[in-house]
Amino acid sequence: MKALPFEKLPVAKARSFVPTQVDWSDWKQIAPLYDRLEARAADCRTPAELEKWLLDWGELTAALDQDGSERYIAMTCHTDDAEIEKAYLHFVEHIQPEVKPREFKLAQLFVEHPMRGKLPRPRYEVFDRTTALQVELFRPENVPLETEEAKLGQQYQKLIGSLTVEFKGKERTLVEMARFQEEPERVMRQETWELVAKRRLQEVEAIENIFDQLIKLRVQMAKNAGFKNYVEYAYRSRRRFDYGPADCLKFHDAIEQEVMPVLRELQAERKRQLGLASLRPWDLAVDPESRPALRPFEQVEGMVANTQKIFDQLDKSLAGGFRQMQDLKLLDLANRKGKAPGGYQSTLAEARLPFIFMNAVGVQRDVETILHEAGHAFHALATRGEDLHAYRDAPIEFCEVASMSMELLGNEFIESFYAAPEAKRARRDHLEGIVEVFPWIATVDAFQHWIYSHPEHTREERRAAWEQLMKRFGGDVDWSGWEKSRGYLWHRQLHIFLHPFYYVEYGIAELGALQVWANSRRDKARALEDYKRGLALGGSRPLPELFAAAGCRFDFSAATIKPLVELVRTELVKLG
Repeated sequence: MKALPFEKLPVAKARSFVPTQVDWSDWKQIAPLYDRLEARAADCRTPAELEKWLLDWGELTAALDQDGSERYIAMTCHTDDAEIEKAYLHFVEHIQPEVKPREFKLAQLFVEHPMRGKLPRPRYEVFDRTTALQVELFRPENVPLETEEAKLGQQYQKLIGSLTVEFKGKERTLVEMARFQEEPERVMRQETWELVAKRRLQEVEAIENIFDQLIKLRVQMAKNAGFKNYVEYAYRSRRRFDYGPADCLKFHDAIEQEVMPVLRELQAERKRQLGLASLRPWDLAVDPESRPALRPFEQVEGMVANTQKIFDQLDKSLAGGFRQMQDLKLLDLANRKGKAPGGYQSTLAEARLPFIFMNAVGVQRDVETILHEAGHAFHALATRGEDLHAYRDAPIEFCEVASMSMELLGNEFIESFYAAPEAKRARRDHLEGIVEVFPWIATVDAFQHWIYSHPEHTREERRAAWEQLMKRFGGDVDWSGWEKSRGYLWHRQLHIFLHPFYYVEYGIAELGALQVWANSRRDKARALEDYKRGLALGGSRPLPELFAAAGCRFDFSAATIKPLVELVRTELVKLG
């Protein structure tokens, strides 16, 4: 694939069903493989034969997934390249729509197969219920709608990735501008914040148009699948077997009750330290003692080298995995014009290897991001030996335990980036960020519950609903004069556009990660072994069992939140 950071990757396991050479952009070469699998299903007369059929199905799915992932990686690395965009859209428009009904047919054949009930239950319990759900939800009429949804998501990413401003005689990306929010000089912070805010406001109409279309598509998908609203459909399609909307609403309440008082304490202390009458949006990222911003590295190569030092101290096997990613060029980390926003880890399903994408600009947040995405990468590497393709992927709620735990565990060795005083600051910044992210998660999740429970809302009603949630979870920040920017703050949250309802998982997972961290403070070696044991299970067990394997409770009530927030508060006091 043109413009991929990596070259040909090593094979995890030789193909036994899929031919060595397949042009994955040509459906005529792919369709016969599905034909063969469909024809073979009836010939599976023993559990062992059905298991081999499942492995062959997974081999095909993994090869296709990897081709799609490579196209997505290339597109996000080069949103300004028309040929790469064309290749990605070809897959979205011409391959995925053909694949989905064929995948449904194979799932249906499995669900109806006489040998299904004779497979070893502990091994196939999770696969069985997930495949049955796939059959329950599939509607052929939703396939073109999902294609349109993906195309609109790509439009959003292309738009956001193209935004730049002129500052000090240089064109800069909005990600690059974020570093100026850490500058002690308040006039500069305000100037750069306002410059970015004005640029974002210029795109309000375009972004609102994209989102209106997305809502319409999603509401129709839910209706086609027989659901009352998109909320119910989203929970089923996200395979939320172990919790529902009511649990999430209680989670929002628990965050308001347990986390918001700590957030307001931190904001009051920040205001006092800065000597301000009120906190403004450009006062939230600067060091409250007006020390120079933390600059953990100048070049991305330095970030990679120091991250390697962290893993070398933390765990030999994890360190080896990160070194392997460097050797195979499975990293694209520097910010540049034309890159999609944000950061992600993508698993190349057939190679069973992870790829990390980032937009690093030399700030502390970049260190947290590389640790986070490395946690995802370690999860992918931990499941390389799992041959059932579906089990190499875990529920999102646990995937994020892998990543968020690594932020906390890696932070114990942050001196790889800083001298002792700066390391102390970095740890404090990270823990404050955890306090701050819970209310943001509640805001984003509650907003989506409101949106899809009120599908006929107007744009003004949508903005008003967001404003109400900002009052509930935004803390004590003075937005006077910039109320319009606050009203569209959610435009920056790509999950709302690309992955609806995928955000509360971060909050649930953060509770798991804090438990892993709490365990490590009592017994580092055991906590790390539990963590790796949970990762190695992939998606082979139900969510509560994955949490338990990692030494955590799957619970996001106030009873679980309260002691963890108290632990963070206590540690913040120690850090001063």
